[in-house]
Amino acid sequence: MAEPVPYDDFAKLELRIAKVLEARPHPNADKLLLIQIDVGGEQKQIIAGIRQHYTPEQLLGKLIVVVNNLAPAMIRGEVSNGMLLAATSGEKVILLVPDDPQCEVGAKIK
Repeated sequence: MAEPVPYDDFAKLELRIAKVLEARPHPNADKLLLIQIDVGGEQKQIIAGIRQHYTPEQLLGKLIVVVNNLAPAMIRGEVSNGMLLAATSGEKVILLVPDDPQCEVGAKIK
């Protein structure tokens, strides 16, 4: 188990529901996808290492959970402005998604 984190540190994370607007393979990495998302009135790009588990077509229109306030990171020549959340189960990677498809884009997770 990882080291316990104080609540105040956890509270700094802004988790939100985002809608995937576009997804495409990263031109410089076999395992990465470039994903354009809407986080409730704001659009941004995130980069995720899920290319071996999801096709761009599977992601289009999907609601996902993202860390919205992660500091930007340059990944193989492209900027990522957040991070999607996923679980690993054996060899599978499974995106965390709201259980209600009517969930509002941009909804804050608490």
